[in-house]
Amino acid sequence: MDEPKVIRLNRSLAIPLREIELHYVRAGGPGGQNVNKVASKAVLRFDLRNSPSLPEPARARALVQLAARLTGEGELVLSSGIYRDQPRNREAVIERLRALLAAAIRVPKPRRPTKPSAAARERRLAAKKARGQVKRQRALPAE
Repeated sequence: MDEPKVIRLNRSLAIPLREIELHYVRAGGPGGQNVNKVASKAVLRFDLRNSPSLPEPARARALVQLAARLTGEGELVLSSGIYRDQPRNREAVIERLRALLAAAIRVPKPRRPTKPSAAARERRLAAKKARGQVKRQRALPAE
């Protein structure tokens, strides 16, 4: 099975695997004797601020969208320890990076302002009239 050399974000944008740093640590939690001996948790670091693969507008959008997840140096750090073996954790953490970046660089659609329909305006005015009527009936009668 051939490993892809890039992470595809969309049709026109990809990040080479050489730009990400992957290392493995021991996963926490229950797991018997194996958990204390095997480094199966994958930790991924991606230098978002200095990545040459991202065009400037996409990088700016990603930096704003992912600001809470970045280190002081502008690195995105993700980890996956949900599986018991390294290869699946590696795939999981790379997929999380792909999904996060793809969502962050997507250009939002411009909002088109809409006007309330005539029927909606009519309903609003009728509701206001009814409310005013209720309040008028609440008032003390004049003597």
